[in-house]
Amino acid sequence: MRLPFLLAAFCAVSACAPTAQVSKSRPQTEVGIGFGRPPLQLATGSGGSTLARDFMDLTFAMESGLRLEVFSRFEGPVTVALSGAVPPTAPRDLGALIGRLQREAGLDIAPASGGTATITVEFASRAELRRLAPQAACFVIPNVSSLAEYRRLRGSDTVDWALVTRRQRAAIFIPADTSPQEVRDCLHEELAQALGPLNDLYRLPNSVFNDDNFNSVLTDFDMDILRAYNSPALASGMTRAEVAARLPALLGGAPGMGPEAGATPAAWTDAVEAALGRQGSLASRLQSAERALDIATQQGWRDGRLAFSHFVVARLSAGRDPARALDEFGQAAAIYARLPGGEIQLAHIDMQLAAMALAGGLANEAVRLADRAIPVVRRHENAALLATLMLIKAEAMERLGDAGAAAALRLDSQPWARYGFGPDSVVNARMRDIAAVADRAANG
Repeated sequence: MRLPFLLAAFCAVSACAPTAQVSKSRPQTEVGIGFGRPPLQLATGSGGSTLARDFMDLTFAMESGLRLEVFSRFEGPVTVALSGAVPPTAPRDLGALIGRLQREAGLDIAPASGGTATITVEFASRAELRRLAPQAACFVIPNVSSLAEYRRLRGSDTVDWALVTRRQRAAIFIPADTSPQEVRDCLHEELAQALGPLNDLYRLPNSVFNDDNFNSVLTDFDMDILRAYNSPALASGMTRAEVAARLPALLGGAPGMGPEAGATPAAWTDAVEAALGRQGSLASRLQSAERALDIATQQGWRDGRLAFSHFVVARLSAGRDPARALDEFGQAAAIYARLPGGEIQLAHIDMQLAAMALAGGLANEAVRLADRAIPVVRRHENAALLATLMLIKAEAMERLGDAGAAAALRLDSQPWARYGFGPDSVVNARMRDIAAVADRAANG
């Protein structure tokens, strides 16, 4: 499931961090955003045995930590249908996603053309979905095709993923009253889980199978996982040992599972979720972030979990202790810089640093950081983050005396902002937040 963490790309420093309420999407003049995609580059450079370890850890556990005893998937062609209050951008984004799954993961998947779909994506109000899954922005349920059916069967064995040995039907539930980007991101993550592993691993830097939410769309690593998951070499009902025996040939690696990455204690996950959640004061959330960092340090991690712990502490320290925030962002960046696929995390950090530079009156530095991050963000198709960087740069250009360039940049940011944030009211609020940061710097 996709967690509604408040680290959303468009929150800069705490001075402009209030999270606007998402309104019901109005009809859009834009029906999608075309980023363009680079050629596929396989993510297996770290070695087949490491990929095998990731595959097994993703496949034979749930996000809750519950161990799964058998491998399950859909056998045969898969069709996908949209239902409910379908947002205007959803059909195009689903079509693009299905095309990628066909080309890059080799899946036999297509839009439903009538009859009962294998997977139904139903859109409902955020409030309605939150009553069913308070901690999830969107989620996928087995053996149902509608929200009404899920309500009837909720709590029964029928909708328990742990008891599924062969997938027959599934339903994905997504808020209709959210931004187009959140809809697309939910489509990517939940459809990937319907078609593949049900787990998320915080240690994975280049994957949507990671609840840090840095990656918005399926990555090359994710396509490798989905291709392997749906290979003819595997079948529903296989045990962990049977799947493990087939992975070396399937992934092109040496026998074995690669080095142990170390289990993620529930206490660390709980601390991270408390730090990024909606409950509690800023001080209590910062305490949770510090607890997560302490656990990560004690565990001896050197992967994305330690980096993310530093990032969350930095994120919550920015408004009250900028010096500490800079240090924590720097430590996070040093780790992400040496992780394969860590460039989008570095771009998120650059956005935070650019906002801090703008707040500190360092307009040239804000421009430099934004310019460094923008190409990366375009490649990773994060419209909300792209719009934020463009707006930060526009405010910095204004402070440097180039009002014409600033106005042009604000205008160019609008399609991305509407896709990333949603209604104009939210877009305008975000613009005011960023302008207020620059104004405070200008007024001392």
